[in-house]
Order: sequence, then C-alpha cells, then structure tokens
Amino acid sequence: MFKKIAIFGVGLIGGSFALALKKAGVVEQIVGVGRHLTTLQRARELGIIDQIASDVADAVSGADLILIAAPVAQTGAILASIAPHLQAGTIVTDAGSTKSDVALAARTALGDKIGQFVPGHPIAGREQNGPEAALAELYVGKKVVLAPLPENSAADVARVAAAWQQCGALIHQLSAQQHDAVFAAVSHLPHVLAYALVDDIANKPHAASLFQYAASGFRDFTRIAGSSPEMWRDISLANQSALLGELDAYMLQLGRLRGLLAAGDGPALEAIYSNAQQARHNWISAIEAAEQQNKEGGD
Repeated sequence: MFKKIAIFGVGLIGGSFALALKKAGVVEQIVGVGRHLTTLQRARELGIIDQIASDVADAVSGADLILIAAPVAQTGAILASIAPHLQAGTIVTDAGSTKSDVALAARTALGDKIGQFVPGHPIAGREQNGPEAALAELYVGKKVVLAPLPENSAADVARVAAAWQQCGALIHQLSAQQHDAVFAAVSHLPHVLAYALVDDIANKPHAASLFQYAASGFRDFTRIAGSSPEMWRDISLANQSALLGELDAYMLQLGRLRGLLAAGDGPALEAIYSNAQQARHNWISAIEAAEQQNKEGGD
C-alpha cells in the first residue's frame, strides 16, 4: 500500500502509527526524522523505523506519505522544511490535537502545495511518552478525525483515511473549527483541570501527606496529568480562544456548586451529581454498544 512513509516524531503517536502499519504489512520502509538522534536510534532498535533520515530532503524523497507527529507548535517549521522537497504525489498529514492553527500554518508554509496536506488527529494516547511507549494496537477501535481542506482531493483524503484504517482506527470528519470547539470541551479542558489539581496539591506544604493518602479515584482523575507538558502547553496555546471559553463556562459551574455547598443545599447538589452520573452512564453505554457493533461487523 505504501512504499515509503516518513514520520517526523517517532514517539508514542508516530511510533504507534509505524508499528501498526508494519503489523498490517502495508508499508515497505519507514524513515524517521526528529530533534534527538538518541530517540531516533532507540526507535530503530525497537523496530519502529527502518532508517534514520540524514536530512529532510532524504526523508521526503520518494515518500508516499509523510506524518507529522510532533508537538503542534513545531508543525509550521516542519512543513516549511518539507516544502522545497515535496514531490507531486506525496501526501502530508499530521496528528496534532488542534486543527485551525495547523491549517493556517500549512497554508503559510506550503503555498500552492497546500492541497497535498490533509489535516488529521488520532483520538488515542497514553500518559507515557517516547518510542518505548509506542504500541501497534494503540489505534484499534479508536477514532481518527480528518479535517480536509477545500484544496484536498477526495483521493488523497481517502488514502490518508485508509492508512489509519489499516491501524484499526475509525474515521470521522469535522471542519477545523468544529474539531477545535469539540476538543476544547472534552480533551483540552480535562487536561488543564488535571494539571491544575496536581500542581495545586504539589505546592501545598503538606503535599507529601496528601499524596500518601490519595487513592484510585485521584489516580484515575489525574492520569492525564502524566502526559507531555510540552505537548499540552502547545495545545493549550494553539486552541486558546476555544479553551478560554470552556474554562469560563467551567468556572461558572464551579461557582454555582460553591454557592450550593455554602448554602448547604443538599437536594440541588444531588440533582447536579445525579445528572452528571446519568450522562456518564449514557455515554459509556453508547461507547460499549458501538464497540460491540464494530466487533460484530468485524466478525
């Protein structure tokens, strides 16, 4: 399916993409590009990549597909480095968690080659980072959102979708604006809250005692605070407007809860908790039903 794929960023996301395609047997050669030679060498040792590119021109030459799996703030610079060497027929995609800023950076960097860039975002991850965290099964049953540009050909979008489908992913499409609004609420805000809570407790004078008694609920709620700080700094700033809106709405909700707590209004607190509980149950049930449907379809 692919003769050569170049991956910029061979950690969890890029590495898992490479391992999944290798496992599916649909790629002949994967070339890695990155900021740190030791990381690239480790990725090669783990069988994630076959070759370390000597430079960007070497990586891009003859590539069918290029995946940018680096922090979103680096996307523009990477695309600019690719642009002079980008050959007709090569498709470029990304795995960034924001899309409006990425699309703008791509237009600036690629100019009249913008049609070769298909924005994407795999909805999967772990709190671990680096090549060692990569898993061939990371994307199985997970969503990948594509946010095609008007200049993209249907064939190129389908080819990017097919690559992710070979990883076991389910393809969805949103506009860049829709994508950023959705994920500000259900991904970016939860990460900000987890980081804020752990940082708040870590800065208390009796932090050691607090962490000593923290149990599974705290661990589950704060798991995502173990994610890459650099990556989430970039995501937060890249989706600043939408994230600020979600933060403001959440702060209003917290203010409402504080008022009810201060007033000792048990029934009102319980009503909010019950609504949240039911909404979560409905969400989990929908996920389980979809997973069962996908399983039966695969069988």
